[in-house]
Amino acid sequence: MLSRILIPLLLCVASVQAQVLPDPVAEELRSRLEAAPVPVELVVEGESIDSPENLVSFYQRRVYQPAWSHKKGLLREAGDLIRSLHKANEEGLYPEEYHLVTLERIVSQLRQASWDQRAVDPEARAVLDLLLTDAFLTYAKHLFQGRVRSEKEMDSVALLEKALNEKEISKTLERLLPVHSAYARLRHALARYREIGEQGGWFSVAVQPPLKKGDTGEAVIALRRRLEAEGVSFPKPLPEEVFDDILEEEIQLFQRRHGLEPDGVVGNSTLEALNVSVEDRIHQIELNMERWRWMPEDLGKRRVQVNIASFELEVLEKEESVIKMRVIVGRSYRQTPVFSDKIRYLVLNPHWYVPRMIAVNDLLPEIQQDPSVLQRKKIRVYEGNEGEIREVDLATIDWTQVTPSNFRYRLQQDPGANNALGRIKFMFPNPYDVYLHDTPSQELFERTVRNFSSGCIRVEKPLELAEYLLRGDSRWNPAKLQTAIDRGTEQTVRLPEPVSIHLLYWTAWVDSDGAVQFRNDLYGRDRDLALTLQIH
Repeated sequence: MLSRILIPLLLCVASVQAQVLPDPVAEELRSRLEAAPVPVELVVEGESIDSPENLVSFYQRRVYQPAWSHKKGLLREAGDLIRSLHKANEEGLYPEEYHLVTLERIVSQLRQASWDQRAVDPEARAVLDLLLTDAFLTYAKHLFQGRVRSEKEMDSVALLEKALNEKEISKTLERLLPVHSAYARLRHALARYREIGEQGGWFSVAVQPPLKKGDTGEAVIALRRRLEAEGVSFPKPLPEEVFDDILEEEIQLFQRRHGLEPDGVVGNSTLEALNVSVEDRIHQIELNMERWRWMPEDLGKRRVQVNIASFELEVLEKEESVIKMRVIVGRSYRQTPVFSDKIRYLVLNPHWYVPRMIAVNDLLPEIQQDPSVLQRKKIRVYEGNEGEIREVDLATIDWTQVTPSNFRYRLQQDPGANNALGRIKFMFPNPYDVYLHDTPSQELFERTVRNFSSGCIRVEKPLELAEYLLRGDSRWNPAKLQTAIDRGTEQTVRLPEPVSIHLLYWTAWVDSDGAVQFRNDLYGRDRDLALTLQIH
């Protein structure tokens, strides 16, 4: 009787003990992660772990159980992730940054063995698991936030847990891509320029500028070959050595795509743009795809976009362009910053409260040379602390004794036609003290390169922009707005609802006609970003 009771009981205990035997892979994961230093730094199979804190959190939450394999072999999700990593270059990213070479080597080695606890080394399975997990966490972060800078937040550990539970690794990663059509167009452009590169790219055009319509010779043939390499198709037969009307039109199109004066003449600037290699253009596209990953998902149904690098402002409504105009941006030593905000109000006939930097560096030398400039420009001088500010009689100031170190004045320019801010400024309060504004120097908009400001953005058509922003406010129409401006007194006008504004730095994009646009790296930000990303 006792034996009939004990034998099943012993068998039950043995079964329970078999079930609770520690998983050697889990034990290997636990020992590796618990031995990690604080702050966490991990190197696995010679590969640095990019997201060590998230990696530790992920395995702690699953009690160190492997995520990508079981006793019978690799889970399908591991293969899905590796296939997704192979496509990273389509997004302007680099598969090798996600351990792809090492992952494929380990997978190949494991598949050569009979996959069971006796034949497969638990250490190899643990290494594979760690690298796959870090690859997902890092790649997901790069797709959604970018590689170097972003204000966007994501819980990559929760995202991975959900993707594994739902067995949707590839779809989860795809959903992290920027949703904007501009990014998708750049993505297609990247594929196209990589294909051009694989076909040999193009050779530099060795000509003595200028080269223009009517010229003949080998230089003209080389110019045609260069344009053909980038996709231009010339009708045949034709006299290839002659710079004809068709070639002139193609050069003009090329110049427009590169922000150059479209005169159809191959001068120094056009030649320089022609001789940028396809590899450099590929990198330029990659850099701008990275910038798109920094952008918020919701840009606003109505928004103002300023592209600093192309000196252009565009108003978009439901992704359709409704207004375009030229702008003037900051000089290289007073750069216009990149950020997103909302335009909240306008100021008509604004006073200009001259920033100290401009007062000391720009106006003081001018005043010392000719003090009457203050009266001509209707600039008042004040001194004193907050609450005790008083206007100073200009006749009492000996400007020859004023230096940047003892400059104690505050300068303010009255509203008027010659006010540096013009008749309207567009306000989106920000830590940079940057805004859009009118300007009396309209002639500067005729320049091709327009970086003349001290950081703020001067707009070509302020009245048109103001009318658009006030649309829907029954208190304002074009006639009332003009009447208020003609009155000449400062007036603040709040928008009926704030409108998103994005100050951007795009040096490569695809326009609505499908043409790939390139611009010079005005502030050297492409160069700096490439160094950070180690793109050469």
